[in-house]
Amino acid sequence: MKLQRTWDLRFVHAAQIEQQKQYKAESGQNVTLTCGAPSDKPIRAVKWSRADLGDEYVLLYRDEQFDPDNQHPSFQNRVDLQDRQMKDGDVSLILKDVTTADGGSYKCGVLVGESASWEIVGTVNMSVAPPGE
Repeated sequence: MKLQRTWDLRFVHAAQIEQQKQYKAESGQNVTLTCGAPSDKPIRAVKWSRADLGDEYVLLYRDEQFDPDNQHPSFQNRVDLQDRQMKDGDVSLILKDVTTADGGSYKCGVLVGESASWEIVGTVNMSVAPPGE
C-alpha cells in the first residue's frame, strides 16, 4: 500500500478596504475630510478628486509640493493636507471656507511604493448647508 500526501495550499489576499465617510458642514466653515492610506510603503503622491470635476482635481500633492496645473479653480488657495509629511498614512484634506457648491462625493487616492496606478483609499460624501440652517 502506497501512502500519498496531498497538500492544499490556499493564498489569501488582504485587500485595502476603502473607507467611506459622511460629513455635514455649514457654509463658511473649515472642514477636515479624513482619509488614511496604508503606511507600510512610502506615499509618493496624494490626489483628492470629485467625479463632477472631470479631469480637474481638488488637490494633487507630489514631490513634496502642490501641483496647481489641473486644479479646479474653485479649490485654489482653499485646500491643504492636514499633514504634508503624511505620517502614518494620514492624507486628510483641509477645505477652507466651504460653500454649498463644495457638497458632493470626494475620492482620496494615493500612489504608493513603485506602483504606477492610483489606489483609491477613501470616499467622503459631504453636504453643505447655507449659513444659519
